[in-house]
Amino acid sequence: MTTETSGSREVETVRLVDHLAGELARAGVTHVFGVGGANIEDLYDAVHRRGGVRGVVAKHEFSAVTMADGYARTTRRLGVVAATSGGGAMNLVPGLAEAYASRVPVLALVGQPPTGQEGHGAFQDSSGKAGSFDAREVFAPVSRFCARVEDADSLTELLPRAVAAAQADPRGPAVLLLPKDVQQARIRVPARDAAPAPGGPAPASAQRPDTAAVSAVSDALRGARRVLVVAGEDVAAADARGDLAELARRLGAWVAVTPDAKDVFDNRDPRFAGVAGVMGHANVEDCLRRADLCVLVGTRLPVLARGGLDRALAGTDVVSLGPEPPFVAGTVLGGSLRDALRAVTARLPSHPRPCPPHAGPLPAPVPGPRFPARERTVPHAQAVAAVEAALPQDAHVFVDAGNAGASAVHLLPAPRHGRFVVAVGMGGMGYTFGAGIGAALATGRRTYVLAGDGAFFMHGMEVHTAVEYDAPVTFVIFNNNAHAMCALREEFLQGGVRSDDLFARTDLAAGVAAAFPSLPATGATDAAHLRTALLRSNAHGGPAFVAVACDPREIPPFLPFQSFTEATNDTESKEGSDERGVVHVG
Repeated sequence: MTTETSGSREVETVRLVDHLAGELARAGVTHVFGVGGANIEDLYDAVHRRGGVRGVVAKHEFSAVTMADGYARTTRRLGVVAATSGGGAMNLVPGLAEAYASRVPVLALVGQPPTGQEGHGAFQDSSGKAGSFDAREVFAPVSRFCARVEDADSLTELLPRAVAAAQADPRGPAVLLLPKDVQQARIRVPARDAAPAPGGPAPASAQRPDTAAVSAVSDALRGARRVLVVAGEDVAAADARGDLAELARRLGAWVAVTPDAKDVFDNRDPRFAGVAGVMGHANVEDCLRRADLCVLVGTRLPVLARGGLDRALAGTDVVSLGPEPPFVAGTVLGGSLRDALRAVTARLPSHPRPCPPHAGPLPAPVPGPRFPARERTVPHAQAVAAVEAALPQDAHVFVDAGNAGASAVHLLPAPRHGRFVVAVGMGGMGYTFGAGIGAALATGRRTYVLAGDGAFFMHGMEVHTAVEYDAPVTFVIFNNNAHAMCALREEFLQGGVRSDDLFARTDLAAGVAAAFPSLPATGATDAAHLRTALLRSNAHGGPAFVAVACDPREIPPFLPFQSFTEATNDTESKEGSDERGVVHVG
């Protein structure tokens, strides 16, 4: 670094990557997740030399993005991922697509070959020149902002634009493409205090609620005798849990949550109606049919959240609060969710209304396995009950896709003081392994990852990252030796199960224990053994791994499968056949 004086103002001349590392620290970023390589190594060097921001090396770039995603969801700060060019860059795409669909603020810093080699046969060229593809065209559809940093001076404009785009509604990824020579170039910036500024949440949207819409929504709420609130993930992103609870208190409303938002309302509150949609509870539909008004708060109500509810929604007035319009017809109050909630609540009587009686989130009756188990297994309900008994109330929970995930969403109450995250934007298997590590490193809290063996085989070797960084993550693997959701779809939709989705038995706990001798790894033989192993992991400072054998033929509490069994077993029942019908997802 060199320093010069221009008039009364000191100017530093530093490498672009040193300036970039400093700006991340000043923005409150504490971790950069990624995988190294020749065209991003200078940024990692700058992060290492500067200090204040910790570089975390993942095993795969997809998991590096999900680490940044989990970091962002649990801290409400900007998550940052860094990767090299070529295959490393391309591996970012599915993780960025999840963050885009789920509105998670992530900044991706993507190395590129030196500018002088672009269009001249550069290794991993993605400049769009001389027959190479253009990385901007790849990343643009999965980002809110994407730009190539053509020269060092342009970073001072592009970096603030990228950060602002990631954190503005609708939130999502921003991508900066950084050629190697530009990273190494020197940049003149005003000298500043090197100490990082305290980190904080993303700034609130500047858009204020429309006065006429506030009046219309408030009038509808005051005139409704029975109200069902369906709350979504944006309640967590906007830090609006308290505002949601106050709205429900004043309305005496039932409160349901979408599958990706179990933690936005206390699952043990008498008002809690359950989870809406295909992994949810029948009580939500019952409350919706009894309600005069359905209020959507921080959710657009996509298919996973409204599956099985369309007929009831068609007969109920709907209002929506949130920055984006819903997928169902209704009165919309847009803008900042917190501002909208507060504006509407302020117009309601301050004394609480009593909540009408309701059944609560009773577990769905789940049919037993279609065929005898091939080995001794633990039913999902018993396994989830063991998790519930051991789960600390300040823990974070990350639930992966598949049958095990559906059971956890349906059966496991969210911890009172932690996140309960299900990545349903893209529904990619293996998301949780990176996301749980990112959350644990960001917050220092015990984090539970609940996943099936299929997800483990995709990205479970991030266990190595947890071991390397001593992350307090408990990996709970529901091992049914199958892509069981695929196998059940084959049975219900295609006339029989193909053998390719049923695997030979694998002892995951023994394999992980052999690979990582310092990692406590347990193969739980029953629910009591599972609970004991989980309690032991809570007392252990670092990561732990527990696998439990489950039956691949067990039908999870997933409405598309339940509707098939109802249609088959209860053809005389009007509700089972004509009224509810078969719900299709995927």
